[in-house]
This record gives sequence, structure tokens and C-alpha cells, in this order.
Amino acid sequence: MIRFKNGKVLTLDGGCTVEDSEVWTDGDKISFVGTPTDEQLKDTVFDREIDLDGDLLMPSFKNAHTHSAMTFLRSYADDLPLQEWLFNRVFPMEAKLTGRDVYWFTKLAILEYLTSGVTASFDMYFELDDYVKANLESGFRSVMCDAVSGERDRAAEVEQRYLKYNGIDPLISFRLGFHAEYTATYGLIEEIGALAEKYKAPVCTHNSETAREVNECIERYGMTPNKLFDTLGLYKYGGTQFHCVHLTNEDMGILARRGVYAVSCPASNLKLASGIAPITDMLAKGVQVGLGTDGPASNNALDMFREMYLMSVLQKYRNDDAASLPADEVLKAACSVSAKAMGLDNCDCIAVGKQADLTVIDLKQPNMQPLHNIPKNIVYSGSKQNVKLTMCAGKVLYENGSFFIGEDTKRIYAKCNEHCRKLEARD
Repeated sequence: MIRFKNGKVLTLDGGCTVEDSEVWTDGDKISFVGTPTDEQLKDTVFDREIDLDGDLLMPSFKNAHTHSAMTFLRSYADDLPLQEWLFNRVFPMEAKLTGRDVYWFTKLAILEYLTSGVTASFDMYFELDDYVKANLESGFRSVMCDAVSGERDRAAEVEQRYLKYNGIDPLISFRLGFHAEYTATYGLIEEIGALAEKYKAPVCTHNSETAREVNECIERYGMTPNKLFDTLGLYKYGGTQFHCVHLTNEDMGILARRGVYAVSCPASNLKLASGIAPITDMLAKGVQVGLGTDGPASNNALDMFREMYLMSVLQKYRNDDAASLPADEVLKAACSVSAKAMGLDNCDCIAVGKQADLTVIDLKQPNMQPLHNIPKNIVYSGSKQNVKLTMCAGKVLYENGSFFIGEDTKRIYAKCNEHCRKLEARD
């Protein structure tokens, strides 16, 4: 058992209240939250006691949309519009990837996640055996969704992966999905809808990221991507849609009625000039909105603090209203709603029986003082420098600048640079 004591706790189990409390973990779960009695302390043996010394323990962040192994494209294809960036720069390089490439590039992403207090990624990528291996060796949690594109017959691959990876390990799960409407034929989307019905399962994909994407879908099918997906049964059992920048009122109504999550990626959407998602409009219509970074090729960071700040201030700008999307809602989106958007209902808050996916925030840094309002400090002035510890499934993977993922960080950096050089030289 591990005891977190002498600190403040933000449980996110309901509201956004910070309390003087302590938390115990037993194995991969939270076993106690509150103020222990002398009798409880006398009868409990701890493997480790962590003195928070006034710092904050809170649920970890969940990165609800990313492409982890795209670390190899960080700063490689910048300052280009989405379609040119994707088709002329990203896709040609991705076509050269091997499983071993993905393995090392994923480990690099995990290091960055941990420094940002992130314990789970909702990932869409390739070479999944090697991707899974990198996560399991590191002790990191990941939900995967399929990135398939192309013709109808490729739906069989999605089903195979769905059956293969679900149940492989408690840290790994897999969801039905495909890359996007604009990279899939009607037949493939139709078959994904059939799989959703067969397995009573949600579906995940990129959705309405650019105005061009939406307009071209209307030209092809006479309807928006959301109307198309709903018509073909993709939303019957819910799902998670990434980006959702260009939505109609009808689109938002569909997502709300079907219980489909939207995941905003504000930094990536800004960098690719895709637009500002109508988050407050979605929330007003009952759509639950999570938060993600997107991949390091389009962001280029995997930093949830930057995403939280942008998520809030962009809505204030968009609505010409400084009261729009307050910090408490953003913090819940980054931790709790994102967890639920990933199907990680047992990772959404600090409560007995929940997974011990936690992070410690250093409140004794200048940017956290004075302590007028800790949640607002985290969203508006917080940064990765405030992350002291990140725990996933009850195991400390990052603490005070050191990583505990079973691999030397210098070796990871060297391997990633080596594999980047080989990729560029590969035909």
C-alpha cells in the first residue's frame, strides 16, 4: 500500500473542491480517501508513505486524442495547411514506418505524457503489436481505436484487431474506428456501422476537423459527416469523435441525442488553421466534451496544460465573453470527461475502488502562488513544471524528474534519432 499524506486532494468526484485529506492506494486501486483514525493507522502497514508537504494530489490527465508514435514527425512538416501537411508530408513518411520505429517513437511520447501528468492516451495509429509492447513495458495505459481507411473489405481488419486487443491486458483496450470520412469509402463506413451493431460498441473517428472536410462530405453524400455516420448506424451505441470544429446545430443535436463524446484539440486546430471548436455551444446542447493534444506532428507538444489554457481562453474569445468555459469545467474535461470518452469509467476521479491513476501538483512554485483558487491556478497559470509525480495503476512512473518505465531515457532519445535518420533514407 502507498499512503499520500499531509497534502491537499482534488477528487473531482462531483465538484471541483480542494480538501485537506489523504489517499491510500492498494495495488492498482484507491483504497482510502479521507482523514484516517488513529486505529486505522495503527492497523495498516504501508509499503511507502509519500509526504505531500502541502502539495496537491489529483486525478491524472487523460489525453483523449493523440497519435503517440508521430513523435518522429515533430517539427518535420510544420507551417502547412492540413490537406497538404497530411497528404504530401505525413502520409508518405508514415508509409515507411516499421513496427520497431513505432515502438521507440511511442516510448518517447510516454516520457512526455508522464511529465504532463498524463496516464492514458486515446491513440489512433499503426503497427499495434509494437505499440502495445511499448505501453506495457512502460506501465502506461492506452485505449486504441482503428485508423483504417480505404475500401469496404478493410473492415475485416478492424474486427480482427477489436477481438485481438480487447482483454489482452488491463492497461490496454481497443475501440472500433476508422481514420476519417474523407479517407474512407461509403462501403467501409457502412461496414463499420455493421460492426457497431454486431458488437453493440461505440465508434471513434476524426470528424469535422476542417470546413473543407465538411463541405466535401456534403458534396458527396448530401449531408454532413455526423448525419452520415448517424444514418449508417455508427452512433447507435455512442462513440467518440475527434476535433468537431465545424458543426451545425443539427450535428450537435445528433451527438447529444446519441451520447457521443466530442474531443477538442485546440492547439492542433490552431496550428493547422482548422478553426475554433464551438465547445460552449456543444455543452449547451448536452454534448460531453473531452480534451486531447492530437499528435506531435501537428501540435507539436503533448502538453495537457497548454490544451486546458487554450480550451478555455479560445471560448472566451469566440463568444466575446470572459465568463465562457470556466476553469473548473476545463479541469473536469481534461481528467474526468476525457476518461469517460475513452471508456475508462474507473479512472475518472479519486474515490475508493477507482484506479490509482494520479498526479501530484507542486503548489510551492511561483506560478501556483498565492493559493486563491487552486483549480484556476492549474488551468490558467499551471504548466508541466508543476508535475512532481505521475502514478498509473498504482505504480509511480515519474517522480521529481526521474522516470521509472524500465528504460533509460538517453537510450530512448538515441534510438528515436537513429530511427528518424533511417526513415528519411528509406525508399
